[in-house]
Amino acid sequence: MSGSFPEDSLLELFIFETLQSLQQLEDSILAGEQHETLQPEDINLIFRIMHTIKGSAAVMGYTNISSLAHIMEDIFFYLRGHPNAPYNASELSDLILQGVDFTKLETIKIKNGDHADGDCALLAEELKAYLQYLKTGSAGTSEVRTPEDIAQRTDIVHSEADLSKGAFARFRAVLHFEENCQLENIRAFTVIHQLGETMDCRFTYLPEDIIENPDSSEVIRRDGFVIVLETQECGEAVAAFLRNAPYVKEMAIEQLETEKTAAVLPALPEAPETAPQTIELPAPEQKFASVPAPEKKPKEGGQPSSSQQTMINVNVAKMDKLMDLIGELVIAEAMVTQNPDLAGVGGSLSNFNKAARQLRKISAEMQDVVMSLRMVPLAATFHKMSRIIRDMTRKLEKEAALVILGEETEVDKNIIEHLSDPLMHLVRNALDHGIEMPSERLAAGKPRSGTVTLEAKHSGGDVMVMIRDDGKGLHRDKIVARALENGLLTRDEREMSDKEIFRLIFHPGFSTKDSISEFSGRGVGMDVVVKDLEKVGGTASVDSVPGEGSTITLRIPLTLAIIDGMNVGVGDSRFTLPTASIIHSFRPNAKDLLSDPHGNEWIMVRGNCYPVLRLHHLSGASYQSGPIDGGILIMVEDEGRSLCLLADELLGQQQVVVKALPDYILNSAGSKHFVGCTLLGDGSISLILDVIRLASSVNHK
Repeated sequence: MSGSFPEDSLLELFIFETLQSLQQLEDSILAGEQHETLQPEDINLIFRIMHTIKGSAAVMGYTNISSLAHIMEDIFFYLRGHPNAPYNASELSDLILQGVDFTKLETIKIKNGDHADGDCALLAEELKAYLQYLKTGSAGTSEVRTPEDIAQRTDIVHSEADLSKGAFARFRAVLHFEENCQLENIRAFTVIHQLGETMDCRFTYLPEDIIENPDSSEVIRRDGFVIVLETQECGEAVAAFLRNAPYVKEMAIEQLETEKTAAVLPALPEAPETAPQTIELPAPEQKFASVPAPEKKPKEGGQPSSSQQTMINVNVAKMDKLMDLIGELVIAEAMVTQNPDLAGVGGSLSNFNKAARQLRKISAEMQDVVMSLRMVPLAATFHKMSRIIRDMTRKLEKEAALVILGEETEVDKNIIEHLSDPLMHLVRNALDHGIEMPSERLAAGKPRSGTVTLEAKHSGGDVMVMIRDDGKGLHRDKIVARALENGLLTRDEREMSDKEIFRLIFHPGFSTKDSISEFSGRGVGMDVVVKDLEKVGGTASVDSVPGEGSTITLRIPLTLAIIDGMNVGVGDSRFTLPTASIIHSFRPNAKDLLSDPHGNEWIMVRGNCYPVLRLHHLSGASYQSGPIDGGILIMVEDEGRSLCLLADELLGQQQVVVKALPDYILNSAGSKHFVGCTLLGDGSISLILDVIRLASSVNHK
């Protein structure tokens, strides 16, 4: 980093805020492109975002990011002042999105500890040329900056007489920043940096050591940040600029007495305690246009809205550590309340049982709170797909719109990190393989533009994410032919359902495309979807109707940390089933047990026949076949597929902490039936069964 601020916290804040701003900017650009014009509020928003990025990058010393943001800021300043400028929203979007991509790439470099050394000279020249095109296209001749233009740039109204007089005014302002915004000294430095860049002025400020002394943050938090400045700008312009500075909560300003002179600035008044540092900065050619913010009105009860801020930034590593500690607390609670030493005497320990119930209640509430901190809406992940839709439709010369449903659905943040890539692959395939060319759609009686829908919803303890398109769908015969060529069929295709055939597209190297393009044809991508989902215990399934479209459903767990489980005993082994997958349990009758010619066992329950899987086969110990009525059957269900698991006994329900499987189990042949393991109250280890894989492994006929 080339700046003067090596603090990790400041760097993290810069990275976080820049990436958030870029996503907001991209969403605004894409929304404007769909409406073929940018609304005034969008232009103002983009202008403010670019100014913020420019200022923060300059403070951090990333000149390439700052200079590019400065040029993009100039474009939207011009559009603010000339709403009737003849611009093409699509062309403008292309240029600005290139700038977004460049800035995002440089920020990711910084995040990864690399040098932000990208060259934006060519893009900068294109942006400057586009700005010149806007000016000459709207005015007919090269633009001449008038005093009124300068006044508009600073959001004030001067008269030419005032400007020619060179009348200076002296102001004293006191700024108070938002509560819990942190790094008040850096916020203060950002204000004076932008002030020097924005206005032709001379100023002093207190505390004077805002960079050298981190303790100055406490002084600013307590007493405010004081600025005394002299400028030719009017008080309204100064107040508007300071009021709209980042994180400013309150601002008080007063005009001080001073003499008017055009050449020499009078001396500034001395501060009451220490002489503040004086900084003179020349006014740059381009200046900042501040946007007057509405006055903050107090809410009911007399409290201003800004005082209601209760959000703070939390380090992700600390949150993960807290989650780990909560998991250990759950295990410790189980080890205490289920201690074998209490066997037979638990009923007489009334005080202990009362305390144990209170402990269980508190630990459950703590778990709920920590889990809620880790939950993140899918909205941001879904909206990122808008850019993919936009870019691919242009390159493929297709037309398609993105529809988002259930974006408020929340998922554990660790799962979201593994969901972005699968979604990207699936959306790309929906556009490339599914959505037809406009002429083909019209010939088939469909609308010219296709639709790709992203939908999320809760289903028990899981989250279902559906990617639907109204394209040409999957063709069974074509998939079977390609599977035969690649040797992927393990049995007669006539015995396989459509869903089983469609799942072949997830095999590595499988592709039905005859030609290789930029987006597909290499057989790489769909198998990556499955691998990424398996890392978080998820699955993918496909449904399709030829000529009508396809739906790919991703089923992912709500969280990977703590689940409600039912512990069962199988001989000397212990297994845990997620309670969300359990329908009911019952003692079977031997007369209801059936066997098919292949030796598979089935059982009749209320007139329906369900497959039976004896968990003894998964215990790894030698198994002696015994009567089924000597055990207990647990019926579980996944995506409409039900089966009955035979165990010896139910050990009880409890919350379990999901731990990664040890390597010696992962390397064993039977590890595919388990998603993890947990530690029980008596210190024994229980393997957590993967109901989804168990259900899919059973042959349903």
